[in-house]
Amino acid sequence: MTVPHRCGFETQREEVTSERLPVEGDLPAWLTGRYVGNGPGQFEVGSRTLGHWFDPLAMVRGFAIDDGVTYTNRFVRSRDYEFARERGQVRTQFPGTAPDRPVWTRVRQALTGVFPDNPVIGVARIDGALAAITESPVALTLDPQTLETTGRIDLTAGLDADLTLGHPHYDPWRECLVNLGISYGRETTYTLFRRDGESVAPTATVDFDDAPYVHSFALTERYAVLPAMPFGLDPTALLLGAITGTTFVDAFERFDRPGEFVVVDRETGEVAARNRVDPLFVYHHANAFPDGDELVVDLVGYRDQRAVTDLTLANLRSEHPTIPRGDLQRYRLPLDGGRATGETVREGHMEFPVVDYPARLGESYDRCYVAEADGPSALPTRLARVSVPDGEAVTWHEPGTFPGEPIFVRAPEDADAEGVVLSVVLDAETDGSFLLVLDATTMDELVRAPLPHRLPYGFHGQFYATDDPVRSMA
Repeated sequence: MTVPHRCGFETQREEVTSERLPVEGDLPAWLTGRYVGNGPGQFEVGSRTLGHWFDPLAMVRGFAIDDGVTYTNRFVRSRDYEFARERGQVRTQFPGTAPDRPVWTRVRQALTGVFPDNPVIGVARIDGALAAITESPVALTLDPQTLETTGRIDLTAGLDADLTLGHPHYDPWRECLVNLGISYGRETTYTLFRRDGESVAPTATVDFDDAPYVHSFALTERYAVLPAMPFGLDPTALLLGAITGTTFVDAFERFDRPGEFVVVDRETGEVAARNRVDPLFVYHHANAFPDGDELVVDLVGYRDQRAVTDLTLANLRSEHPTIPRGDLQRYRLPLDGGRATGETVREGHMEFPVVDYPARLGESYDRCYVAEADGPSALPTRLARVSVPDGEAVTWHEPGTFPGEPIFVRAPEDADAEGVVLSVVLDAETDGSFLLVLDATTMDELVRAPLPHRLPYGFHGQFYATDDPVRSMA
């Protein structure tokens, strides 16, 4: 039986440069800039099939929009990629795939903190350069026109950290990047820091007895909020994995403690509150903002660690995959440290919550955009403009397609529109992909631009306007 979503998890080796795409519809005259996304490109190394959705070799994809659409895609030439290409082997410990290295090499990597440099999560502008990023000590810089890999940036320079998160924030109040660094040892330490050009300044640290996994965090002008939930790594199991061949996913577990949100005061560097909450797993936040003596935090929440462990490629490619359910949820965090309270804004299998960023970052807002499925599909089947906090939605859907992360692009004030939503859509019926442009208010289709090939389903991207090259999401 044909499994339509399976093509989203299949390798695409073709690379093209500056290919002019056919455009069906009329692009808004004000929409000029570059949309650059990131995600899986190659799902095998040598004779091995990689194990987890976070393992494949990264492929960046870019769309230059200016009275037309020009498309370029490239594999990121990381050390992991070059090792795989030259030797047909896995160089380092991927989340769900053990390296093809002798035991003594694997032990040395584990003891000295050698992490993958395969940057498959997203992109960012760092020190003025476009870069592909992941949860790693390094970012790989890219030529913004050709997307060729041009160099490396040490993201831990100036920090006592082993790696940094793949979801930095742009701070519009201080005009800098803000991120978290992670250090593993007897304790796990998260370091909040700001990056202004090449200047790196730690601003706060938070220590944990265990090793909670934090994929992203929420930010307001004064506060940063870490979702320190009871799901993460067993460091001993991960270290032993260097000998036994078990992986990050194998070492991922539930801890015997409640969940908590840790609120850090960015002005003092102190922990302002630790708000206990029933356990939930979080990949992505929509937004956060102050409301009287509370912080409101909106996110996509999952029930448990299966949000990580169920994302094996074998499961996702299957005819009936088991898919963790993520709901859009709102939590209220009392700044006096009281227990957090939560409610569900919209039920469903959804991900990639995006707001008008950074214009509405840290402020009360009325809508966000998500990719969601109308059932337990391995991939999203529609895009939704969700009213917050009532959860009502306007959607775009086309049978046989799987839309990617929605990116909101605000229209200039003199334009007769609120903005547009960009998404790269996988078309299973044609075994192709296309760039989709929607009216951000009505979710009506304005434009589609078919690609010359199918792209595997991607993760995160950014739109950088020609006259305002600031990131469009966290």
